[in-house]
Amino acid sequence: MPVTAAPVDKRLKILDAVIRRQHSRPDALIAVLHKAQELYGFLDAPVLWHVARALRLPPSRVYGTATFYHLFSLKPLGEHTCVVCLGTACFVKGAQTLVDAVAELVAIRPGQTTADGKVSLTVARCIGACGIAPAVVLDGTTHGHVSAGQLTARLEEWTHGS
Repeated sequence: MPVTAAPVDKRLKILDAVIRRQHSRPDALIAVLHKAQELYGFLDAPVLWHVARALRLPPSRVYGTATFYHLFSLKPLGEHTCVVCLGTACFVKGAQTLVDAVAELVAIRPGQTTADGKVSLTVARCIGACGIAPAVVLDGTTHGHVSAGQLTARLEEWTHGS
């Protein structure tokens, strides 16, 4: 019986091409991680190890970068994402109330996704939108001066339809 090679993941080939275009420079880490997440949907351990090897970086630096920035996820995200900023300005203006309202409504904690895969809730150290605190990022769009009622209304739309 002939031995066949395992199929090559096309996403990995694309990621390797991006790394080559960056000349395998360690300072391209964030750009490479963005592309990896775009290709895979999230950054799992094998992808992080691959990036570390390709950029000749310690895995701890790659992991640290991936966990520091709220735009990166180590787990698959839901159909909709809700990122609540917990930076100082947002926290003082009631961001924890937003986290609590979402957690109660969809029965998940930050870093989790609902069982039906509809909603993921994450928190960020700071999204750089202090002037519009409390701020949230809903499906990639930043919203400011958000109340718990406004946020739960949006999540109701996501979970129960409009």
